[in-house]
Amino acid sequence: MKNASTGKTIPADKTDWPRVRAMKDREISHDVDSPATTAADWDGAVLRQGGVELGKARTRGPNRSPTKEQVAIRYNPEVIAAFRASGSGWQTRMNNALEDWLKSHSPANV
Repeated sequence: MKNASTGKTIPADKTDWPRVRAMKDREISHDVDSPATTAADWDGAVLRQGGVELGKARTRGPNRSPTKEQVAIRYNPEVIAAFRASGSGWQTRMNNALEDWLKSHSPANV
């Protein structure tokens, strides 16, 4: 195929794109010419589309101290509805309410 602007012949693309698109990250071999990226590689990265800056690349930081533990727990629907009705941050308020309850109901106070 000839390039219209230079007249040079462009080699036919022999890449099996469906196979490449189906590959998982772990299946891609990385070498010195194409190393795997790290979170530090993206520090300060800017997302642009059509020359317009859309935003900066962000990664979620580490949990702030004190760390919390994620668990699955069941509450009555009325309890959840009441906390959710109080708006954004309801889980933090629920956590604070349980901490307050512990202050007066801890084994040392019983």
